[in-house]
Amino acid sequence: MAKKTFRIVTRGEQGQLHIRDYPDADSVLEIHTQIGTDDCSTDLSLRGLPVFRGLIGPMSESKTIVRYETPDVFEAMTKEWTAAKPPRRTRRRKPAAADAEHSAS
Repeated sequence: MAKKTFRIVTRGEQGQLHIRDYPDADSVLEIHTQIGTDDCSTDLSLRGLPVFRGLIGPMSESKTIVRYETPDVFEAMTKEWTAAKPPRRTRRRKPAAADAEHSAS
């Protein structure tokens, strides 16, 4: 299993995001209190990881990064994510000549 980096995302006083990476869960435990372990994530690589008081997570950011966010960051990021409109996809159409040729046979 690849080594995991624990990333904590918080919001500063002026609204900017603060991202801090920790090499392991023990480093995070020096600052945050563990209140449990994740036992229900659909991402099996997250099961058994710590759940910390005042943080939402664990969430998988990449194969090697586990992300935790404060509730205000989580709420803001979720609103941005749901408000983003997916790019419109257009259907490919056959040229009209090919359609006419196809229907004549």
